[in-house]
Amino acid sequence: QTGVPGQSTYGTTTDLQSSSTVDGPLSPQSLFEPADYARLVPRLFDFARNELGDEVELLHDIHERIPAPMAIQLAKDLEPYRLFFLEDPLPPEELSLFRHFRNHTAIPLAMGELFTNLNEYLPLIREQLIDFIRVHLSEIGGLTPARKLAATCELFGIRTAWHGPGDTSPIGHAANLALDLASPNFGIQEFTPFNQATLDVFPGCFEFRDGCLWPNDRPGWGIDIDEQLAMQFPFPSHPYNGAWPAIRRRDGSVVRP
Repeated sequence: QTGVPGQSTYGTTTDLQSSSTVDGPLSPQSLFEPADYARLVPRLFDFARNELGDEVELLHDIHERIPAPMAIQLAKDLEPYRLFFLEDPLPPEELSLFRHFRNHTAIPLAMGELFTNLNEYLPLIREQLIDFIRVHLSEIGGLTPARKLAATCELFGIRTAWHGPGDTSPIGHAANLALDLASPNFGIQEFTPFNQATLDVFPGCFEFRDGCLWPNDRPGWGIDIDEQLAMQFPFPSHPYNGAWPAIRRRDGSVVRP
């Protein structure tokens, strides 16, 4: 994701000169203008590709925040920068538009972190309208349904990219990693490094080294939880992730989806 100067929403900042992410409570009235964002992102990737070269893989998450025609145009604008994938270009309620999307761009598409049932992801898999499946394991029922989903995706040439943001616990990440190791169609794994307190509370956390996750040889997922130590770290008093406030345009209208 990227910030847009003068705007603020999840994953961005209000700093007019910055495009870094924020850490902590967010304003209850987050500001986002889809057109400004869509104009900025290609400039970001032009700079990144020129600075990083061709060997570094680049990804981007639209986060379902812009209208379908704008998302399609953005995907076409990003094609010269050879993204590893473009994530969540459309919301679950607009799945039928993926056929239209697929016909207009060759950019690899990743989708699924909001999916909760097979009626959402099976049509996309069956018609090969996406390239990566991005579901959150617990949202679709856990490890067993996700293993079946991974096997189904393998039949259609779709790779895995399980949802693993910073608010996923080490246990959730351990489940992702176990599934990654068992999936021939593994694509990539989203991951946020743990701080020392998290490593102490969850003994058995896997190691992150040289861009890879290294599991241990303990039974099961290889991880445990120290409940007594966890009591020393109470949940923060502020709303987590800003309580996911409504995202609005400058005129006050809600950004949909």
